[in-house]
Amino acid sequence: MDYQVLGQTGLKVSKLCFGGLTIGPLQSNRPLAEGAAVMRAAFDAGVNFVDTAELYGTYPYIRKAMADGGKDIIIASKSYAYTYEAMRTSVETACREIGRDYIDIFLLHEQSSRMTLKGHADALAYLCDAKRQGIIRATGVSTHTIDVVRAAALIEEIDIIHPIINIKGIGITDGTAGEMLEAIRFAVDCGKGIYAMKALGGGHLNAIAAQAFAWILAQSGITSIAVGMQTIDEVLLNTAIFSGKNPDSQLWDKVIAAPRRLLVEDWCVGCGQCASRCPAGALAVVEGKIRADYARCILCGYCGAYCPDFCLKVI
Repeated sequence: MDYQVLGQTGLKVSKLCFGGLTIGPLQSNRPLAEGAAVMRAAFDAGVNFVDTAELYGTYPYIRKAMADGGKDIIIASKSYAYTYEAMRTSVETACREIGRDYIDIFLLHEQSSRMTLKGHADALAYLCDAKRQGIIRATGVSTHTIDVVRAAALIEEIDIIHPIINIKGIGITDGTAGEMLEAIRFAVDCGKGIYAMKALGGGHLNAIAAQAFAWILAQSGITSIAVGMQTIDEVLLNTAIFSGKNPDSQLWDKVIAAPRRLLVEDWCVGCGQCASRCPAGALAVVEGKIRADYARCILCGYCGAYCPDFCLKVI
């Protein structure tokens, strides 16, 4: 596994970051011991970086996985808090639930515009104070927008940017994959550390996973890539790929053949753009939300490309 320093933070992270969302209650909802074992398998294979968030509900998994071995793991978390005191509570909660007196990286979660960045100034002020006190080691933002990547690149107090980027540009809300890459490289030139999300487009690119991973791994400026993993087979496959090995074809087949389903997130506003594009006619707006006819859904993933809020995922 390749390890590089994330921007100017001094934190040396593995090229593969364990994306903590998928094992938790918002997605596969693995039992605690099972989810922690998946994470622990990643640690054993050389992954030393975990991405999570207050929203994900996965702090207990991280705590158990580290208790079973993995005390040198670098952890990044996030919060939607926008006031000084609320962000203090978020960081203190993370420390308490993970079982540490510090968190390596703490991010403003899912910033959608320059205006939301300004609106979170008090929360960022707390993160800067926490960094001076040694409670966190680096500050940052996560985002699905090119605009925020460019804006955050110019904010001195921000150390790290966690943007969405994949070969098809799925989930980027204000431009193309090429434009996002330009913004990422601008941020790198400004001294920011970059670790990417959604290399497989929230599951929509699983059918071309080898191509999608090869593409993201070839992009300059991206130090680490957060990938959600639900099973030990997925860990074995992804750690092999990120270590430059050719995974066994049977392992590929097993992971690709694993059951998948369409997830419609709670924040769906029922705009209907996905339903109008669904080739199987499996989606409809019902009482202001998208509802899926799972008997008709072919898990093609086209719907996710047309959702402005990234509410649909194949998991």
